[in-house]
Amino acid sequence: MVNSIIDVRNLVKTYGEVRAVDNVSLQIEHGEVFGILGPNGAGKTTILEMIEGLRRPDHGAIMIDGLSVWPNPNRIKHLIGVQLQTTALMDFLTVREMVRLFASFYGIHMSRVKADELLDKVALVEKANSMINQLSGGQQQRLSIALALINNPKVLFLDEPTTGLDPQARRKLWMVVEGINAEGKTIVLTTHYMEEAQVLCSRI
Repeated sequence: MVNSIIDVRNLVKTYGEVRAVDNVSLQIEHGEVFGILGPNGAGKTTILEMIEGLRRPDHGAIMIDGLSVWPNPNRIKHLIGVQLQTTALMDFLTVREMVRLFASFYGIHMSRVKADELLDKVALVEKANSMINQLSGGQQQRLSIALALINNPKVLFLDEPTTGLDPQARRKLWMVVEGINAEGKTIVLTTHYMEEAQVLCSRI
């Protein structure tokens, strides 16, 4: 596929007798929201972690923006942003401090103004001075997305971002995802919610 930013061919991952990922191939185009839909335990996170360079596949090839992920996954880290299924953050930093700390990990000096611009994208700028432990579950998930955007990635990976959220928080996060995609970023989303896939995804 000419427009593919991600090209996955014949991906396999086994754990003992269990074949968690069985010969999966997929192509994801620039600028789309691509959904990986399935029940818990279907292998969605395993697929994502292999594409992200966090888990080595037993077989198959993965390309992101023309670069092979394996055997040297570090070469694609600047291209991607990752929101993991669970994220442990520092309770007693403020939201703005957390953003600026994560920016420093990339060698980025992020001013207060730039940090607040990023928080505005995920509808959290009014919480910039709040401690992490004062945020609701939905707010923490939106902060995780902001942290995944710090390096201005070409591809954003979201692993079941709305699991455990109430309907209002889920819909607010959907609006954040739609806004990020409207800026031209490719988003790869795993979910087990049919409605979420239908609302957000270009292809599933």
